[in-house]
Amino acid sequence: MSSPHSPVTAAYTRVTQALPALTVTELTPDQQAPEGGGWVAATALAEGGPGLDTFLAWDDAQVLRDHGRHARPDVIAGFGLHRYAWPACLLITAPWFLDRRVPRYPVTNVSYDRTQGPMAFALRPGPFACLPDDPAATLPGARPVPDEEALRAAVRTAVAEHMEPVLAGFGPRMRRRGRALWGMVTDEIVESLWYVAELLGEDEQRRAERELELLLPGVTKPYVGSAAFRELTGPNGESLPTRDRASCCMFYTLEPEDTCVTCPRTSDADRVTKLTAAAAG
Repeated sequence: MSSPHSPVTAAYTRVTQALPALTVTELTPDQQAPEGGGWVAATALAEGGPGLDTFLAWDDAQVLRDHGRHARPDVIAGFGLHRYAWPACLLITAPWFLDRRVPRYPVTNVSYDRTQGPMAFALRPGPFACLPDDPAATLPGARPVPDEEALRAAVRTAVAEHMEPVLAGFGPRMRRRGRALWGMVTDEIVESLWYVAELLGEDEQRRAERELELLLPGVTKPYVGSAAFRELTGPNGESLPTRDRASCCMFYTLEPEDTCVTCPRTSDADRVTKLTAAAAG
């Protein structure tokens, strides 16, 4: 993006440079949201109809191609929800983490395409929360809040505003509803920002852990559980950061022996083995 479209553009530029698999386009007032191809409006996902059917058909085809068999419909829905929510949460958490600015994106303001390679978002900029001493506090759309905790509350509100209708669209296709789905959103908030922060450097990764523990201390409904970071000890005494997910992605239904390193089904011994191998690689 050659010139900033909004007070959060710089944060998106930094994230997409670190994570080229993600692109973010901020629409100008006279631009229409993209349509056709693999683009889907977030409103279509929230409606839970034909748009969501088409969206999930991509996951169904991918599973069949990679594993030679179909997954259960609820597992496909879970994969699709994860593949949307993980990057969608970054649209809000990354500007907060990097620049202390929290944009609001109702589903009417977001379109998504994950079929052409990079995960691509097109956004309609709107209001944003910031701290009173932020230079952007005087801009149109700015909503200054008094302190860091109020800004964290703005993050939780903004993510819930976007994800609640999306969960309503996916919900009837899932075996687990309510608390389980919000546990999944909790995990997406934490793991997407943690991953991007790692790409930005070890100091940023450690800072992200501290910030996420404050953002999600475990008592902030509708979210379920805390950031849940902890450390394990490797075979040579090294520290191996990990966390405990509040939800399961159900990948084990396809590959029982291949669980995620943060999955509640993965033992600490297996985590150490996986984390040590990843560090060596």
